[in-house]
Amino acid sequence: MEALLRKIALCTVCQEFLPNEPKPILSMSRESKIIIIGQAPGRKVHESGIPWNDASGEELRRWLNVDRNQFYDTSIFGIMPMGFCYPGKGKSGDLPPRPECAPLWHQLLLEQVDEVKLILLIGNYAHKYYLKDKAYPTLTENVLHYQEFLPMKFLPLVHPSPRNKIWQKKNPWFEEEVVPELRRIVREALRK
Repeated sequence: MEALLRKIALCTVCQEFLPNEPKPILSMSRESKIIIIGQAPGRKVHESGIPWNDASGEELRRWLNVDRNQFYDTSIFGIMPMGFCYPGKGKSGDLPPRPECAPLWHQLLLEQVDEVKLILLIGNYAHKYYLKDKAYPTLTENVLHYQEFLPMKFLPLVHPSPRNKIWQKKNPWFEEEVVPELRRIVREALRK
């Protein structure tokens, strides 16, 4: 695993498309039990080099009911976004994750993990890539039908960005049903 992580740290495959020098940001170990697959690091995360080190990360940790120490403990959580580097700013937020990372690195990383208990798929890019033909037409439907994906060890989530507070207000079932179930699954995975 360490050799693979060093190789990823030196990756420059999509350098010509990035606004900054490549800086792959992920956090994994062979012992990671819960894998978090988000979109791509934002500008703040790019600057700090720490995944989910922003308001979205605070909200995600609240959903998971874990503290920062637990969240960054690679024996518990592995973090590998769809795109490992900050993709730059678009017209209405950050650009999509670079499409090169997931096909190039994800399977290699997952093969190095001893026993994955759960894979959190955060946002549409992760849903489409991992759920493939089983995905519903919308992110909301994927999240609403999350129980169908649990046998595959996937749990699709909306992105915890402050920009998605409107989505959460329109879909109160997420906080009422999905978040408690997510917390239960995380507690159970951490016991084993």
